[in-house]
Amino acid sequence: MDRFYDLDAWKKAREIKKSISEICKKFPKEEKNKLTDQIIRSSRSVTANISEGYGRYNYQESIFFYRIARGSLEETLNHLIDAFDEMYIQKEDLSIQKIKIDDCLRTLNGFISYQRKIQALKKGKLGEKT
Repeated sequence: MDRFYDLDAWKKAREIKKSISEICKKFPKEEKNKLTDQIIRSSRSVTANISEGYGRYNYQESIFFYRIARGSLEETLNHLIDAFDEMYIQKEDLSIQKIKIDDCLRTLNGFISYQRKIQALKKGKLGEKT
């Protein structure tokens, strides 16, 4: 892969980010500087941290940013649950987003595991945890 935007995890996170933007347009205006801002920032953080990690060219640093991206995905899901609890989104919308987030998490976790294996191979420690 030549660039961060070739990564499946980044592509899936981008789709989540775009759908979150559409969902937030339905939130009440009084949420603009509250929940709307938080959920948009957390969804943007996923793609931003994947791209930053990819650009580090150091496995340990890269993995650090991929883990932050994973945390931002979970944060985004939490904000969606908040939106559902406040009745800004329907249960079906929450379910659809949860499926997307779970899929992205699986992909990102797989990529993190792959990066750990590559790191271990380069260090000659395939059998050890990194």
